[in-house]
Amino acid sequence: MSFSNEVRKEICLTVTDKDRRFACLYGMLLFCRHLGSERISFQSKSLTAADEFAELFRKVFHRELDCRLSESASGKTLYIYDITEPELIRAVFDKYRFTDGERSFSEELVSTASLGVFTAGIFLACGSVNDPEKEYHLEFSVPRGTLAEKLVLLLGDIGVTARTTKRRGQTVVYIKGSESIEDTLTFIGAQQCTLELMNVKIYKDVRNKANRIANCDSANIDKVVAAAMKQQEDIRLIASTIGLDSLSEELREVAELRLESSGMSLSEIGAGLSEPISRSGVNHRFKKLARIADEIRNGGSREK
Repeated sequence: MSFSNEVRKEICLTVTDKDRRFACLYGMLLFCRHLGSERISFQSKSLTAADEFAELFRKVFHRELDCRLSESASGKTLYIYDITEPELIRAVFDKYRFTDGERSFSEELVSTASLGVFTAGIFLACGSVNDPEKEYHLEFSVPRGTLAEKLVLLLGDIGVTARTTKRRGQTVVYIKGSESIEDTLTFIGAQQCTLELMNVKIYKDVRNKANRIANCDSANIDKVVAAAMKQQEDIRLIASTIGLDSLSEELREVAELRLESSGMSLSEIGAGLSEPISRSGVNHRFKKLARIADEIRNGGSREK
């Protein structure tokens, strides 16, 4: 089951009384595909949303609706409820104070406590949300630009920043960011899905942190290995030209230890000397060896 359908199923379970049924159906009707004095058409690719529309309509208007199936442009099944009976359309328009040719909603029709379930109806009509494993994105494909503006304001009232765009001639209201999506899902009654999203986010954050640490460790290891190889190269140059015996005892000892192992850290080399020294002390001796090697490469003299 897709994450969008998990959200739909959860919010359908919250529509449990008369006021909530009224508010949810209001959102579904207002944001349905076609709303006019001659025809009302609710269309959805989600069977969950389509079944909820039929159930709410039956309970609010005491009428059964027939569903017809069609195929969308993407090849998916489209569930359609067409209402063409003039008397029934008038009943819908009267109950929800619709005006033919206009799409706007009034908060007077739904109490403050029902705004969430009204927005849930909007989501059932035209909303979708991406799988949080892939992307944080929730959107509403609204049928009218004026409705988009109203929806952006409504979401703004709960602290969610929504934006609009055009896609294939249709206005889309979209929300980015996990926290904004969490707030929206909680507002429309999908608390369990909110928790699921939060768990996914925590897992992704931990995984990303582990990857960063692993990458950092890998980069540090690469630097250590590269430095050790450069030190061995310098030491072999010195050995093949002027000989390690020409070095002071302290330089010769670290040089011999490095030739024995490229995997030893500076601290380990320092601890392995006849007279142990600190990491910085070992690093200082390798810098001296590097200067001697550079002088040899440049054909110059050097000091022991």
